[in-house]
Amino acid sequence: MFVTVFLLLVTLCAWGGNGEERQEAQRPGHVSVVIVGGTGDLAKKYLWQGFFQLYVNQVSSGNTFSFYGGGLSLADSGTPVLFEILKAVSCQNKVSAERCALLKEQFLRLSQYRQLKTLEDYQDLANHIEKQLQEEGMKEAGRLFYLSVPAFAYADIADKINNSCRPTSGAWLRVVLEKPFGHDLRSAQILSSQLAISLKDEEMYRIDHYLGKQVVANILPFRIENKKFLDPIWNKHHIERVEIVLKETLDVRGRIPFYDQYGVIRDVLQNHLTEVMALLTMRLPLKLSSNKEVLQNKLKVFSSILPLGKNQAVIGQYQSYKAEVQQEQNKTKDHNSLTPTYAAVLMHIDEAQYEGVPILLISGKMLDERVGYARILFKNDAFCLANHKAIHCKPKQIIFHFGHGTLQYPAILVSKNLFKPVLLNSEWKEVMEHTDVNVVGLPMSDYYVHTPTEQHDTYTELISHIFAGRSNSFISTENLLASWEIWTPLLSSLATTFPRIYPGGADNGDLLDIRLKGREVSYNSEVVIISPDQVGSTSANNFQVMQGKFRSADMISAWAEELVERLAADIQEAAEASIREGGVFHLALSGGSTPLALFHTLALNHFSFPWRNTHVWMVDERCVPLSELDSNFNTLHDHLLQHVRIPYYNIHPMPVLLNQRLCVEEDGGAQLYEKEISKLVNSSSFHFVLLGVGYDGHTASLFPGSKVTELENSLVALTESPVKPHQRMSLTFSAINRAQKVALLVMGKGKHELITQLSRVKDNPEKWPVTSVKPADGRLVWYLDYDALLG
Repeated sequence: MFVTVFLLLVTLCAWGGNGEERQEAQRPGHVSVVIVGGTGDLAKKYLWQGFFQLYVNQVSSGNTFSFYGGGLSLADSGTPVLFEILKAVSCQNKVSAERCALLKEQFLRLSQYRQLKTLEDYQDLANHIEKQLQEEGMKEAGRLFYLSVPAFAYADIADKINNSCRPTSGAWLRVVLEKPFGHDLRSAQILSSQLAISLKDEEMYRIDHYLGKQVVANILPFRIENKKFLDPIWNKHHIERVEIVLKETLDVRGRIPFYDQYGVIRDVLQNHLTEVMALLTMRLPLKLSSNKEVLQNKLKVFSSILPLGKNQAVIGQYQSYKAEVQQEQNKTKDHNSLTPTYAAVLMHIDEAQYEGVPILLISGKMLDERVGYARILFKNDAFCLANHKAIHCKPKQIIFHFGHGTLQYPAILVSKNLFKPVLLNSEWKEVMEHTDVNVVGLPMSDYYVHTPTEQHDTYTELISHIFAGRSNSFISTENLLASWEIWTPLLSSLATTFPRIYPGGADNGDLLDIRLKGREVSYNSEVVIISPDQVGSTSANNFQVMQGKFRSADMISAWAEELVERLAADIQEAAEASIREGGVFHLALSGGSTPLALFHTLALNHFSFPWRNTHVWMVDERCVPLSELDSNFNTLHDHLLQHVRIPYYNIHPMPVLLNQRLCVEEDGGAQLYEKEISKLVNSSSFHFVLLGVGYDGHTASLFPGSKVTELENSLVALTESPVKPHQRMSLTFSAINRAQKVALLVMGKGKHELITQLSRVKDNPEKWPVTSVKPADGRLVWYLDYDALLG
C-alpha cells in the first residue's frame, strides 16, 4: 500500500508545496507520527489539522508518512471516532478542490487508530512500524510522538516509548509535551528529572503555542532587521514602559478542575507572557539560527529579573467564578477559592540597559475585550502648544499585535513619529489601506503597519518546526526551571491573598486599573465593596506589632511579614543615622534561610536605602567556595546584593579560600578578616549585626561545646561544627558584643520550643551559646514572629 501511496505522491509534485521544511528536515525517509490522546479535544481542534497541513507541505519532499491516533479505548470503538475527526481537516493556502480531495483521501489511508495503554501496546506499535518499513523497503527518518494527555501521564508514556518504541538506525525521536510543565519550581524539577530518565533534552519539545504566533515568532527578526533604528532607543533613556497584555472575554466553565489548581499566573503569565518578555528584552543573538545562543540570552534575562513579591502583583477574580467552582467541584455554598482569574505583575530587570523600566504582564478572564499585544511605549520630549494632535506630540510606540481586538489580524505597528521599519521578508507586507480603527490609543493612520501575507495556524506552524527540528521555538529544561524560579516565590507570597472581585465584561469599568509607584503596583481604586460570602470564613488575625522584653532585652513581635518589614525599617533607620553621623554604615549579616525574607524586603521595598554608603560584612561562612549554593555569601549575593546598587568594594566576603585551600589555619584567613575589620570599622564596632539562632542554641557559627569563651581574644575565628572540625569561619562574641545594635531574628513554628527553653534558662555559653550575646555598649533586640513566640 505504501509503495502505491508514495508513487501517487510523486505524481502530485507538480501541484507545488512548501519547501522550507524540506530544506530543514534532517534526511528524507519514512516518518511515523503518533498522537497519544488522538481523539481528545486538542487533537480534534488543532493537532490533526496541523499534521494534515504538514503532510500537504511535505508532498514533494521525498518523505513518506504514517499517522497513528493513540487512545485508551479499544480499536473497535476508537477507530470511528478518529475518522470522524479526520474527515473535518481542510486544505489551506489556495489548494484547488481537486487536489485537496486527493490529499485528504491519501491522508485518511495513511492514518489509523491504535490502543496505547500498556507497554505491550507500545511494543505492538513498534513491531507494526518495523514490519511496514521492511515490507515497503523504506528507510526510517524518525518518529514523532505528540503527548496530548494530562501532564501526570508524561513520565509513564515516556518510559514506554523509551523501552519499546525508540527508532533504530540513527533515525530521530521527537516527543512533544503540552503545558502545564509543573505547578511550581519543585514540581517542575521532579517532572524534568522523571522525563530525563527516558528522554534526552533535545528529544523533548515543550510546546508553548504563543511561540508559534506569527508576530511573536518575528519579534527577534524584527529587532535584528531594524537594529540601526532600535539600538539607540532600546534602553532606559528612551523606553517609558513595556506592556504585555492578554485579555479574554470568556469564563473558565468546563475547565474548573484544571484552572482552580493553576489560576491565571500559572496558566498564562509564567509561560506565554514571560517568553514574550524575554524576546523583547534579551540581547540579540549573533546568529538567529543558533539555538544555544538564543537560550543563553534568554536565561541571562531570567537571572536578571528582580525578585517578585506581593508588592509586585495585584490579583482579581470574576464574580461568578465562586459559583462555577462550587458547581463543577461539588463544593458547598460556603466554599471559597482564592484562585486568581486576573493578574497584573510588575517586573524590573537589573541590567543597566533597562534599569528602572517598568515591565507589566497582565492577563485575565471575563475582561472587556479579547486582545493580545506587547507594547513598547517610548518617552516623548515634544510639547505642542496649540495642536496637541500633531504627529510629533502623539505617543511613540511599537506594538506587536497578536490578533483579535479592534484589529482582527496579527500585525507589527510602529508609530510614524519613530521610524519607518524595514519589512521582515517577503512573507510580510505593509498595510496601506488605513481605516478609522484605533489600536492602543492611536488610529491606524498614525502607524506603519506590517502584517503577514498569509495567516498561519499556530499549531500548524509549530508542528512544521518540530518536524524540522527547530528547537528554539520550544521550551528547554533550563528555560523552564529558570522561569519557575522567577514565579514560584510570587505564587507562594500570594497563596493566602484574597483576590479583588470584579463583575466581568464591560461592567468592570475602572475596577482593575492599576497604579505604578517605584517598583510596586497596586489597584488605582482602593475602596472595593465585597459581600460577606465572598470573604468566606477565614478570619484574619488581628495581632499588631507588639513590643516587650525577652531575656531582659528588648523584644519586637509580629506576624512574619510585618516583623520582617519592621526589621528592614529598623536597619534602614540605623543606616541613615550612622551615615548622618559618620558618613558610613557597617552592617554584618548572618547566613541561613531565616534572613531570606528580609533580603527580599530590603531589595524590593526599600529603594531609598543608602547602599552607596553601606559596607556589608559576613557574620559567618561555611568553608566552601563562595560560588557554591551552600555558601552564605552566595545566598546573600543572589537574594540581596545583586539586586541593589552597592559598590563592589563595599562588599566583604570572608576569605575561606586561600592558596587554593579551604579554612586552613596556617593560611590565616581569620586573621586577614580581622585586620580588614580593624582597618575599616571604627573601634571594630559594627553599627548593626544580624544574628539567628539554631535549634541547638548556636548563633553565628558558635556552637554548643565549642568553648566559645576561649575565642575572646580575637574578632574572627575558625570554629568547629558538631559534624566536622574547622568547617566554619565566624565572628566571635568579642566582635558581636562590640556592635552598636544586635538583632536576633527568630521565625517559624519550629523555633517555638527553642524560644520557650531560652525564656527559662540562665546564661550558659557552653550549652546555649546565644546567651553570650550581650552588647557591651550597644542594644540587643529580639525579633520574634508569632509562630516562634506563641507556637
